[in-house]
Amino acid sequence: MKKRYASILLVLIGVLGLGMAAQANSRGAVTVTLPFEFVASGKTLPAGTYTLRAVSDDPAEGLILNSYENHVGVIVHPIEIENAPAKKPIVSFQRVGEQHFLDRIQTTDTAYTLPVPRAAILLAAKPSPDSSPVSGNSGSN
Repeated sequence: MKKRYASILLVLIGVLGLGMAAQANSRGAVTVTLPFEFVASGKTLPAGTYTLRAVSDDPAEGLILNSYENHVGVIVHPIEIENAPAKKPIVSFQRVGEQHFLDRIQTTDTAYTLPVPRAAILLAAKPSPDSSPVSGNSGSN
């Protein structure tokens, strides 16, 4: 009889342990759908559905940004982390010309500010050679 109670107790502990592990794994995961291509950690990523999750329990380690439909991913490292609860996750971008640079991710409990390199912004702000005005002089001799 004692063996039976012991085995039931072990099964309950195992089930509770699995439930807690699943909750911890899904705790920080955020899914967003972006209708445009964007730049994160210097990599241009296509439009699509992305999953954001923490690299580890330490928020300073960064976030993994994956798109299973596009088979791309990148790790982003925040320059600032703050406790900033939000009702729903939010991602924000700096738009320069036609490019969008991921600069902030806010989950339900933490806000991550991401670096956007000034050189990348300056490069995106430069007009493309195709759009530059044509100059010339027309005259007769």
